[in-house]
Amino acid sequence: RAWDGPLSGLVVTRYGHGEPCQRIEVLEAGHPVPDDAGLQATRRILQQVVGLGPDDLVIALISGGGSALLAAPAEGLTLADKRQVTGALLRSGANIGEMNCVRRHLSSIKGGKLAQACGAAMVWTLVVSDVPGDDARTVASGPTLADGSSPADALAVLRRYGIEAPPAVLQVLQAPPVPAYRGPMGERHWRVIATAQGALEAAAAAARAQGLNPLVLGNALEGEARHVGAALAGIAHQVARHGQPTGLQNFFVLHE
Repeated sequence: RAWDGPLSGLVVTRYGHGEPCQRIEVLEAGHPVPDDAGLQATRRILQQVVGLGPDDLVIALISGGGSALLAAPAEGLTLADKRQVTGALLRSGANIGEMNCVRRHLSSIKGGKLAQACGAAMVWTLVVSDVPGDDARTVASGPTLADGSSPADALAVLRRYGIEAPPAVLQVLQAPPVPAYRGPMGERHWRVIATAQGALEAAAAAARAQGLNPLVLGNALEGEARHVGAALAGIAHQVARHGQPTGLQNFFVLHE
């Protein structure tokens, strides 16, 4: 409804979250561990941007979860290699920035490679952030936004957490760096259009309107949901029983 002109596109989301659209095709795939459906969807996304020119506009809608859903292993790797490393990272306790650093360098679409594939087309990236600090390059491992990390940084993450990666993964990360892309590229623009902090503030405002007293603990909490949930429950009990760290009554806890 907002675009007056030719429009086509493809979106990949997790299973159970697809919606029918008139001109945008929506596919579903595995999350948080990538699967073959994500691999096939990613290949189709890359095919859609082949041959674009300066008169074309690409709008990339990027949100959390894209690191798993955009599954395109780097040359020399298989989906099984990526699944093994992703599973190990999820179990290791690594934070989202560390995990996405590794996934970025094991991918043929992340770390700005999707923008490179768009050639001379103009690319607008709109980001819904789910990461502490709202670094747009970290969300979904930055398919259209390159960062300054290196394969050596990714290798350091694996060593830091004692992750035994497949030989092919180590070979990719230890290979000589690939020269920066020098081909024709169109204009690149990006904007973070929604943040975790913004969501917390909106939820708090809605709570106050209902007569509740929200205790906002911030958007920097990370970890396995069941472990973070137990910690939040402990804080809730302390507030209810002892009024610490705040004397709020009729409260509830908000965190991203």
